[in-house]
Amino acid sequence: MTTDNAPRLGYIGLGNMGAPMARRLVDWPGGLVVCDARADATEKFAAAGVAVAATPAEVAARAAVISVTVLDDAQVRDVLTGPQGILSTAAAGTVVAVHSTIADSTAIELAEECARHEVELVDAPVSGGAPGAKQGRLAVMIGGSETAFEAVRSPFARFADLVVHAGPVGAGTRMKLARNLVHFVAFAAAAEASRLAESAGLDIRRLGEVVRHSDAVTGGPGAILWRESTARLAEGDPWLPIMSHVRDLGEKDLALALDLGARLGVELPLARMGFEHLAEGLGLRVPTSDRSST
Repeated sequence: MTTDNAPRLGYIGLGNMGAPMARRLVDWPGGLVVCDARADATEKFAAAGVAVAATPAEVAARAAVISVTVLDDAQVRDVLTGPQGILSTAAAGTVVAVHSTIADSTAIELAEECARHEVELVDAPVSGGAPGAKQGRLAVMIGGSETAFEAVRSPFARFADLVVHAGPVGAGTRMKLARNLVHFVAFAAAAEASRLAESAGLDIRRLGEVVRHSDAVTGGPGAILWRESTARLAEGDPWLPIMSHVRDLGEKDLALALDLGARLGVELPLARMGFEHLAEGLGLRVPTSDRSST
């Protein structure tokens, strides 16, 4: 199951994310074997000389490090523990990486089941979407042992330019959920901003152009995620003047946006929530007399 000290890889699930990730492993020195429930999904891999397996069990019989990118918790369970699942044939020491975003409790439960077969499971969700997969620019958040992390780091570097060891099993999924909280709450905020801009007679496509441009420069919401803790900042902390400046700018601009929304008759609940909670979120003391917008 190894060639020139490189483990043979397996890839199960060749959908919108799995296929471009697996394609970046085609020339892996230890070899690759792929599997998908849809025969047409494996055709291009077979044409490139990649081995094709009919079942997850067949993949596990031939590979030492196996990636799984399927739809949900139920499909991950079936791929691992079903009658033709990975655990029916996997050799001791096999490492299984689940890239699907599942519940952290599911990852822990399945890791315990894998351990009974002397197989290591890591939860390894990814961020970056299909474009990141195609470009090899994903971020992978891995929950698992140091040994398992070392086993997957090199192959994963083929489709990711950031591979993070988040902690024990379950930590990768928890990091992905926290990351996606930023993502989708930001989407909701963008929709709210679009309503404000449209009501003000602006072209929201041009607004999108400006947002994408400035976020590429500043880092967007991730720009404040540099502190080691969310605890309140103490006097003398080097972050205190930085976050105070962010708070002052943010409260000023949010107050102006809320005033514009009031004049245009546009409800901005996320903007109001942001105004009320920005200082606390930045680790700053909130004055006893609550700040209120104009």
